Amino acid sequence: MHMTSSETRTFIERLLPQLGEPEAFVGIAPPFTSIEVATESAKGSYLDIGAQNMSEYPNGAYTGEISSHMLKESGVTFVIIGHSERRSHFHEDNGMICRKVEWAIKEELLPILCIGETQEEREKGMTHEVLTRQLREAFCDFSVEKLQNLAVAYEPIWAIGTGKTATPEMAQETHHLIRTFIKEKWGEEVSSRLPILYGGSVKPENASSLLNQEDIDGALVGGASLKVETFIEIIRAAETSTNKPLNSG
Repeated sequence: MHMTSSETRTFIERLLPQLGEPEAFVGIAPPFTSIEVATESAKGSYLDIGAQNMSEYPNGAYTGEISSHMLKESGVTFVIIGHSERRSHFHEDNGMICRKVEWAIKEELLPILCIGETQEEREKGMTHEVLTRQLREAFCDFSVEKLQNLAVAYEPIWAIGTGKTATPEMAQETHHLIRTFIKEKWGEEVSSRLPILYGGSVKPENASSLLNQEDIDGALVGGASLKVETFIEIIRAAETSTNKPLNSG
């Protein structure tokens, strides 16, 4: 919940001259009220615009909700689904998240599914159990075809907004766990092409070491994306890491 419409416009106007034609996919996900300003400001550039959330319903009497169709018409190309703050503050469960992912796919929006464990779950050795359950239930009984246009973001809850970050080795180990589960469940082709992003306090100081890990395909950037200077530094790190995808939420 950062930046008004005018602040979003200013941010993009400052970002685009430095962005140029990046060698990585770059997107920002502003608040709903700033989406149309963002798509207008980014028109003709290499900056994609996404949303931080969307409804599990396509339409109807759901006051305060925003549908996938509304987002698509506003120029959105991707949507973040199941962020840990949505799960914890707004009690979103895996069933709801599954329905959101399904609607995003039907509207040809790229869903970025967020998964992650708490510090307590990690300390109890439950990381594998928690993450595979989140994946299995959020993807329901999706076919291989449904998983062709989708990304996963691993965001260790204990590393969001705390200043803590998984070491590159810890992050790689967990990303490999995720990719292995996807391979066992949906096959080699899906696991090899599905982007798995890391989203736990990514900043310029650790971006390169994280993005150079074999199974880390990009970054879901939080607080460091609120300043053009730090966001650009992370983009540059992504560009030198074999053309990794990158998103800001």
